[in-house]
Amino acid sequence: MIDNLDSIKDIISGSTAPLSIAQLVFNLLVGTIISLFLKFHYIKYGSTLNNRNEFSNVFPFVLLTTTLVIAIVKSSLALSLGLVGALSIVRFRTPIKEPEELAYLFLSIAAGLGLGASQTLPTVISIIVILIIMSVLKKKSFVNKTKNMFITIEHTFTKTSEKEKIFDDVNTIVSRNVDAFDLRRLDHSKDSIHMTLIVNFKNLESLKLLITELDKKYPGININYIDQNQIPSI
Repeated sequence: MIDNLDSIKDIISGSTAPLSIAQLVFNLLVGTIISLFLKFHYIKYGSTLNNRNEFSNVFPFVLLTTTLVIAIVKSSLALSLGLVGALSIVRFRTPIKEPEELAYLFLSIAAGLGLGASQTLPTVISIIVILIIMSVLKKKSFVNKTKNMFITIEHTFTKTSEKEKIFDDVNTIVSRNVDAFDLRRLDHSKDSIHMTLIVNFKNLESLKLLITELDKKYPGININYIDQNQIPSI
């Protein structure tokens, strides 16, 4: 009973339990190794458009800083409340646009929370399991050679007959060379046509055949395409 009263008094007074320097250093070293694994995994399996090498350098800072903060405040109610107050005035302006980036940052924070709370073994096991699962899912997507691309087709009419049949011709040619496609945008004016389609290719050879056939049918036609999946890091 007396021990409980002493603990309550310590919490109210803001006293902190002794912080094990050896445990903190060990957790920071483990966190460094985990952050490097996260960095490697993100660079190898990430599919975002940004520079993955540069962005992944943030992972060690986030993970190790979270570990330090949690290790310091976990045994002190006063410090915990102070941390909440400090964070309430912080505004993060980093433009994170890709959900995948948020997922890796959240994983770094989760690892830091676990290590800071001295839950080293459960944290390490959880991170390993999560990365293995993500690797398997990513590899399956790599094995699938289907390409989803946005195709933009622009053409300025040189003959009246082109204006009358170009839409049907493009649909026919595209359907012959792709597995599936969907028209997303169509701008048709007196002198030109602009079409945007999302198409599903089995391989890049089909894309080459599509471009060749369209160019043969309508010389001077402009074709632009973009594949947003699996773009390698810079």
